[in-house]
Amino acid sequence: MSYAGDVTPEQAWAGLRDEPGAVLVDVRTRAEWSYVGLPDLSSLGKEPVLLEWQSFPTGAVNVGFTDELAAAGVAKDAPLYLLCRSGVRSVAAAEAATREGWTRAHNVLHGFEGPHDDQRHRSVAGWKVAGLPWVQG
Repeated sequence: MSYAGDVTPEQAWAGLRDEPGAVLVDVRTRAEWSYVGLPDLSSLGKEPVLLEWQSFPTGAVNVGFTDELAAAGVAKDAPLYLLCRSGVRSVAAAEAATREGWTRAHNVLHGFEGPHDDQRHRSVAGWKVAGLPWVQG
């Protein structure tokens, strides 16, 4: 079973703005939330759900991810936008959510910081590069 698809950061923002029940789930690690920053949804009257897909520093997958998603009150029919650093972990999280019954789980392409450029810097795509609101953790 495939997840609902990939969306750009701008499309995720529009969904979060226009769909009252839409939820952004940031699946990065606590370290990333603290040191890199967080999407700022305050102008929409929302907060991102912070739920690690993999733990830092081991990289172990959070086997309780979907249980924690349910415990956070995310409805299974809610538009769900999953975000990581570059759009890789969030695909795995979207697939897991879909397997467990979330019907509208989307991956946010390029994540919060985007892929590496030729100098191995993350500044070519993603939430931050798109100019969407964010705050330092």
